Amino acid sequence: MNDGKSPLVSVVLPTYNRAWTVRSAIDSVLNQDYTALELIVVDDGSTDGTADLLVDYGTQIQVIRQSNQGVSAARNAGIQAAEGNLIALLDSDDAWLPGKVAAQVDFFSRHPDALICQTEELWIRNGARVNPGKRHRKEGGMIFERSLGLCLVSPSAVMLRRSLLDEVGGFDPDLPACEDYDLWLRIAWKYPIHLIERPLIVKHGGHADQLSRMPELDKYRIRSITRLLQCGCLSEDQQTAAIAMLKNKCAIYAQGCRKRGRIAEAGEYEKLTEKF
Repeated sequence: MNDGKSPLVSVVLPTYNRAWTVRSAIDSVLNQDYTALELIVVDDGSTDGTADLLVDYGTQIQVIRQSNQGVSAARNAGIQAAEGNLIALLDSDDAWLPGKVAAQVDFFSRHPDALICQTEELWIRNGARVNPGKRHRKEGGMIFERSLGLCLVSPSAVMLRRSLLDEVGGFDPDLPACEDYDLWLRIAWKYPIHLIERPLIVKHGGHADQLSRMPELDKYRIRSITRLLQCGCLSEDQQTAAIAMLKNKCAIYAQGCRKRGRIAEAGEYEKLTEKF
């Protein structure tokens, strides 16, 4: 689909047992009016007929098949295979609106120093349109401190330069959830995350297989914050904010452990903050 003149955008779409929705995601990419793109679908060991569905697209998409290794490994495999200097991500339960790719490519052409941007989004929960709460409100710029509490960047809304991933690394395959939160923090402490204030994706939620519905998400956020504090890269203000958030999350997580009788684990998280 590359015309040889426009910047090549590589779209990485991981999927696992989502034959019921992945076609909508794929079609939303193929229907974009920006044609200099490649779509890499990473089938992470699906057993539900996804493989047969992907065959229908022929050469319109590139398919990578692997044993089930999780979304981080799937995204990383797609990124490794990508040929574009601009990388866009799309989750298989989301969809892009018309003009999404063109708007972000235009943003990068007008802002050559920008490394990453995301767009606004529409939220659909259990088939109904909902409005995000204030705490989920997106903003552009240096958003590290705000991002410590919860993930404020949507993978499906992001486009970033390949050079940025080369610098900070990809998704952590050891994180079964909050892998996106982890990557955005590794970027946001150093670089602004720009925002196009137009809703250009539809983000679906409410279904049972969402990673955000996994229990104990704060355990993985705690791991991410701890590693950043250990790297010594944060500014004084960032360090202060990260320590405060670490203490808060450790206290909440430890309390939950005690309620469930996991006393030793609770003690580990209560002691963790003493290191900082």
